[in-house]
Amino acid sequence: MRAITVPQPGGPDALVWAEVPDPEPGPGEVIVAVRASAVNRADLLQRQGQYPPPPGAPPYLGLECSGVIDAIAPEVTGWAVGQEVCALLAGGGYAERVAVPAGQLLPVPAGVDLVDAAALPEVACTVWSNLVGVGRLGSGDTLLVHGGGSGIGTFAIQFGAALGATVLATARAAKHPRLRELGAADTIDYREQDFVEEVRKATDGHGADVILDIMGASYLGRNVAALATGGRLVVIGLQGGRKAELDLGALLTKRASVAATTLRSRPLAEKAEIVRGVRDEVWPLVEAGAIRPVVDRRLPMAEAAEAHRLIESNDHVGKVLLTIG
Repeated sequence: MRAITVPQPGGPDALVWAEVPDPEPGPGEVIVAVRASAVNRADLLQRQGQYPPPPGAPPYLGLECSGVIDAIAPEVTGWAVGQEVCALLAGGGYAERVAVPAGQLLPVPAGVDLVDAAALPEVACTVWSNLVGVGRLGSGDTLLVHGGGSGIGTFAIQFGAALGATVLATARAAKHPRLRELGAADTIDYREQDFVEEVRKATDGHGADVILDIMGASYLGRNVAALATGGRLVVIGLQGGRKAELDLGALLTKRASVAATTLRSRPLAEKAEIVRGVRDEVWPLVEAGAIRPVVDRRLPMAEAAEAHRLIESNDHVGKVLLTIG
């Protein structure tokens, strides 16, 4: 088969579409013939040599895919060869075939195109596990989503609105109309506006009950300032750095909390539990049309370098997909 390889870490041109060995299903696994994968920020870090795959994962990039089941290990039940699926991966989505633990498979939601389904698994699992499991987001809460134009951001806006939360989102001004169409009640231009001040204005001084943050260190102090009393800050990315000083007094005064999570390196059992939760609680919202995959564009898998350049430019809204066939 062919896969996107990285012979030497570097820029987008380090990505090479090359022949590699075919995967075989291990215990509890299925082989998926890939129709599409989606580009995530973690892929850019792996390409640069900064985010190696966890032990046992395929060496190739790609944290999610959609496709058709091609082979099944003997002990796997509940799935059939030829079935259309999408999957959460620890790696390997940028390839013609990938081995997937059966617990990380999802059926393609009714009404969603097979290729577009590749835009769903990673964002759905990340958003559901963090906003529900960690952030305890509920109806009537105010949710602040940083990076509202990203794959995570566009999904989180829709999911928060579907739960009955008031959603605020930061993004470049050019993306604001699209984010409001997705359900954002208010949008903030992070380059021109102080998001702490704007959150206070939008909430009559109350603050955000939950903040979903992709920036990390550079936003830590301001995120705490933007929290409501009893608020929950959930950090899922470190685009603004790893280390920052935290004013514990401000946190204590607000009786607030800060949590940080990652998905890729979790044990298989934890990932399977998250996938089950997504199938039970998120897929019905997708099938009802309350949440839809947001796809900026599709590119052939061999053009992965161009897709990485687009993500680095931050000019996209939603997911960039890499397709096969």
